[in-house]
This record gives sequence, structure tokens and C-alpha cells, in this order.
Amino acid sequence: MIKTMIQQVKKHPGLIPQFVFTTLGITGAILYLIRLSRGPHVTLWNKNKNPEPWNGLDPTYQYKFVAIDTDYKNLKKEGPDF
Repeated sequence: MIKTMIQQVKKHPGLIPQFVFTTLGITGAILYLIRLSRGPHVTLWNKNKNPEPWNGLDPTYQYKFVAIDTDYKNLKKEGPDF
């Protein structure tokens, strides 16, 4: 398959950006899936021990990938005490 891709790129050099961006997109998607599987502690892998792990998080815990408008440090704690 790689040999065929190299032959096609030699015939049509305009395909180089397509291969580059496709490779970057696939790599980014794989890295994001790895981050999701290892990332925040709200990922639910074991339903028997703790069926609702998100209830144990502090309200100031930043669980989003990017938080543009929210400053989690200044949030008031609402809800039950843990």
C-alpha cells in the first residue's frame, strides 16, 4: 500500500498535501482518543466499584479540554459536601 502511494505521489505531486493532512488528522484523532481513555477521572471503566465517579469531583476541577470563558478557580462550591 505504501509502495502504491509513493508511485501515485511521483505521478501526481499535488497529492502530497492530501497525504500529509490525512496523516495529521488520523494521528490527532488517535492521540485524542488516547487522551480520553487515560484523561479525566470521570471516564467510567468499572461500573461495579463506582457507578457515578463524576459525583466525587470537586466543582473547581477543570475537566474540559479547553475552557475559554470559565475560570474554575473562582467557582463557588454548590451541592453536597464530600
